[in-house]
Amino acid sequence: MKIAAITGIAALAFAGAAIAQDSNTLTIDGTTLLTETAAPEHLENLDTIYSGWRFRTPETQALQIDDFDNPAMIFVDQALDLFETVDGTEGKSCASCHTNGPEEFAGLHASMPKVIDGKLVVMEDLINNHRQEAMGAEPWKWSGGDMQAMVALIGLQSRGMPMDVAIDGDAAEFWEQGKDIYYTRYGQLEMSCASCHEDNYGSMIRADHLSQGQINGFPTYRLKQAKLISRHNRFRGCIRDTRAETFAEGSDEFRALELYVASRANGLHIETPAVRQ
Repeated sequence: MKIAAITGIAALAFAGAAIAQDSNTLTIDGTTLLTETAAPEHLENLDTIYSGWRFRTPETQALQIDDFDNPAMIFVDQALDLFETVDGTEGKSCASCHTNGPEEFAGLHASMPKVIDGKLVVMEDLINNHRQEAMGAEPWKWSGGDMQAMVALIGLQSRGMPMDVAIDGDAAEFWEQGKDIYYTRYGQLEMSCASCHEDNYGSMIRADHLSQGQINGFPTYRLKQAKLISRHNRFRGCIRDTRAETFAEGSDEFRALELYVASRANGLHIETPAVRQ
């Protein structure tokens, strides 16, 4: 998104009511993914939620329909090699512990983030914890190529499963923090996440068709950047485009925001790895 190009009267740039694109069906390898469903009960301002795939051009949509055309699958293949690669002082690979392969992780991505031992953790945390504690290996950079390739590989195992992120119990306080961040106006443009993705989805800002900002397809291959993009990288970019100081990738603030935004997609199917513009 290039919100930074909008002037202080940004609200005037939005055209039309918030609407979704058409009712295209996303089918991959014979499996039809749910791209539209009733909004979760905790959402107060939306009746229906839509996948970001529904707001993309036909050309971009076509890339995601076929895994052979999906540029993100190159990185998934790289992650398969990494899964078998021994690294660190313990002489182990991911496969040393997870002997049944990445398939062991089916369903995990759909439930993340989650609270473990009182701490809100996301997929990148789980991966680096395994690398450091089980393998004795150095942690990967949050938005580094190896990290996001592995997140995509693990996420792929849940493709076609509905998002089902818990927001009660131990997660409630983190969810409330994320919700507060989502609705806070930041930067010189005084815009919140909701300004685009709730109040004006379906509208155009220059060449960008605003979606609801659902993250059920992340990490996503972004054509503009020609690589896999993490959820926190995208959060950072959006806040930066409001001309504000942004939180860091891996910060507690972005973990909480990830939980809240993920919960907004509860019911939509996992699309990882998606393709976006």
